[in-house]
Amino acid sequence: MSVKDKVIAIIAEQAVLEPSDVTLESTLEDLGIDSLGLVESIFAIEEAFDISVPFNANEPTESDFDISSVASIIKGIEALVSEQA
Repeated sequence: MSVKDKVIAIIAEQAVLEPSDVTLESTLEDLGIDSLGLVESIFAIEEAFDISVPFNANEPTESDFDISSVASIIKGIEALVSEQA
């Protein structure tokens, strides 16, 4: 399973949607994921990929991690995974 597919699966699970309902253009808000769901998604992604996501839930706008869309999240995770490899 690719990074993209795994991230989409995790986000879909948080949003209680089918992975096919999650598009790269979707924002977490579009998908109905609130700040708690975002934190749970980040934790699930960290666990799935054994990485640490530079995201501060208390200061999401101060974070270096772009959560503006599903595509930007995937891009960020792919970068973290390749840095770790």
